[in-house]
Amino acid sequence: MRRPATELVHTPGESVQGAVVPPVHRSANYLQEDVGTYASVRYQRLSNTPQHLAIGQKLARIEHTDSALTFASGMAAISTALLALLSAGDHLIVQRNLYGGTATFLRDLARWGIESTAVDGADPSTWDAARRPTTRLFYLESISNPLLEVPELATAARWAHQHGLVAAIDNTFLSPVQYRPAEDGFDLVLHSATKYLGGHSDLVAGVVAGRADLVERIHHQQNHLGGSLDPQALFLLDRGLKTLHLRVPAQAATALRLARVLEDHPMVSRVRYPGLASDPAHSRAARFDGCGGMLAFELATPEAARRFVDRVRIPLHAASLGSVESLVVLPARSSHLGLTPEERAAIGISDSLVRMSVGVEDPDDLEEDVLRALA
Repeated sequence: MRRPATELVHTPGESVQGAVVPPVHRSANYLQEDVGTYASVRYQRLSNTPQHLAIGQKLARIEHTDSALTFASGMAAISTALLALLSAGDHLIVQRNLYGGTATFLRDLARWGIESTAVDGADPSTWDAARRPTTRLFYLESISNPLLEVPELATAARWAHQHGLVAAIDNTFLSPVQYRPAEDGFDLVLHSATKYLGGHSDLVAGVVAGRADLVERIHHQQNHLGGSLDPQALFLLDRGLKTLHLRVPAQAATALRLARVLEDHPMVSRVRYPGLASDPAHSRAARFDGCGGMLAFELATPEAARRFVDRVRIPLHAASLGSVESLVVLPARSSHLGLTPEERAAIGISDSLVRMSVGVEDPDDLEEDVLRALA
């Protein structure tokens, strides 16, 4: 098997009439051959164009899974996967402190008769009490958004299998360059490919990779919900993947440097970055090949947090993450705005919390800019 960096650069079937770069297939439909099932009809909404198939193969190879699908967004991937695998009356266990979009989608599932229970992903002793006869799935994030908590990942996958549950994980914050959940036994790996996989703030996309039987069920659901990825976004995703192995380690190295600087700064009351020896998740993050380019830190007051976001000049005050440019947001006013103040407080997201996505700018320039904004 070729190493990840090689797999990321080369796309299956890329040489079409000698082209070095795979073409964009604009055709919405394709000549019909021997059709055995609805899914075998060649049609762009069914995610079976040459681009869909080639990029799915690439994603499966780098995730070390049987197969992979692309979606129109990260939330399309998450919602389609959960709807495909759960029915009314089912129950799932989720890690506490999930991405806000996922957390609010769980409310929709509850309206449709699918309930969830949140547990401490780092404390396996709490999991048994949450399990019901109707539990079908255990859902985690490799590093949580925005507090960068790390669950007991390998233990979670084993525990899920011991109880006949599907083990699913959102690996957006790390990417397969720094963690491949399938190697720990996870059945499904999800990404917002808008983030690190694309890496340039110019596309919205999602990914589900995993066991062939589960991905097939999810593909069937996707065909009906219609969350397929368009040809231009497929092209941009493939282009972004080619430099993933170069971008992510550089971003992680700068993030660790900034976390150390912030940890010693008198204006900062708390820093969350699993790469720090002082971080409560540090020992659990030892299994990663780096801890990603995301960090979070708490300032003294909400006013101080807003002032910092206004004063930095290099990081842009914008949503999303994982791109080549650094970004800063206040999670209470962005990713977790859909939660009530009481819900945010219960999971530790205060109005003084700043989340930073570290880009590929010069580390010296970033450090100087952060220190100036804090002065």
